[in-house]
Amino acid sequence: MIGGSLTGFFAEKFGRKGGLIVNNIFAMIGAILEGFAYSARSYEMLIAGRIFIGINCGLNAGLAPMYLSEISPVNLRGAVGTVYQLVLTISILISQILGMENIMGTEVLWPYLLAFTAVPILYQVPALMLCPESPKYILITKGRVKDAEKVLNWLRGTLDVKDEMTDMSAEFESQKATAGTGLREMWTDPSLKSPLIIAVMMQLAQQLSGINAVMFFSTAIFEDAGLSTITSQYATLGMGVMNVLMTFVSMVLIEKAGRKTLQLVGLSGMLFVVILLTVFLAIKDMAPWIPYISIVLVIAFVVAFATGPGSIPWFLVTELFNQSARPLATSISVTVNWTANFFVGIGFLPLAQLLGPYVFVIFAVLLIVFICFTVNHVPETKNKTIEEISAMFKPPSDLPSL
Repeated sequence: MIGGSLTGFFAEKFGRKGGLIVNNIFAMIGAILEGFAYSARSYEMLIAGRIFIGINCGLNAGLAPMYLSEISPVNLRGAVGTVYQLVLTISILISQILGMENIMGTEVLWPYLLAFTAVPILYQVPALMLCPESPKYILITKGRVKDAEKVLNWLRGTLDVKDEMTDMSAEFESQKATAGTGLREMWTDPSLKSPLIIAVMMQLAQQLSGINAVMFFSTAIFEDAGLSTITSQYATLGMGVMNVLMTFVSMVLIEKAGRKTLQLVGLSGMLFVVILLTVFLAIKDMAPWIPYISIVLVIAFVVAFATGPGSIPWFLVTELFNQSARPLATSISVTVNWTANFFVGIGFLPLAQLLGPYVFVIFAVLLIVFICFTVNHVPETKNKTIEEISAMFKPPSDLPSL
């Protein structure tokens, strides 16, 4: 939550690429503290390490999709944006495998498992050094036209970037004509308030859909359904594999089907599955084969999530706002995402103990709300420039006359 709220500051102060590089400092500090917590017999070090890793995760969740969106051509913006979620799901799967009791999830090896966080840093920092800064940041935020054009030439592999430079220059001129964007403008300017509400609702739809309740407590859900501990762990791994595969499918489909369509397909699929999951968990003792249906349904729930709700909210916020409003809007939406994540994480288990399998009815109701909101308020942004998307939210009096 803290890291998410700092996204706007880091994005403007250090740039998108620069912010990602600086963010590795938090990851390295966290890895060191966690890795040595056991040998130092210090649970305080473990808690402090989690704090630094949390800040790193919050910043990554805002900076990475923003950077990917700004370096992408319009016709590939959704597919490239989905790469963030794809790598996230791969990372979750790797952590699930390494965390198994017969690999590194042991009393002796768990400090090394947590210290493993340092490994991606060894790749990301040198890799980012070879990457350019966002051309939009260079042009619109820093005002360096020639440098932005050079970066765009490098990214596209061609000198013919006139159309994209024209679009960015138009956004640059539009930004110069307006005052800076702060929290007050976000809530009072109709052209910013509407997309902000959409961005926030999309983030809430991702977290309050029940996905993290399933991800955090999947093994416990399987055990409660009557499966053995080892079978439950392997079922959780199967869930992680499907999460990766379906996110890859989403990346392929996003530019064909569109953002809104995939979001609705995913949310509707989750609603259907969560209703069935409630029923089968409630009758689990009626037949020995019923617990195995729970495995199928939980994996199906993850499949529906990965179809759209898993990836789209992360990059949609960067599509809904122009350059001046994007960092602050991203900060707000990412903070909302992690806040909802936090409440699901601490609230699901007590609610599950109180309500039993009927805890998923709560998510079913929320999913209905998010489906209705998406149908009525979320625009399709596929193949539209930022200027075209921003124009959707301008009051009629602000639009130029023909």
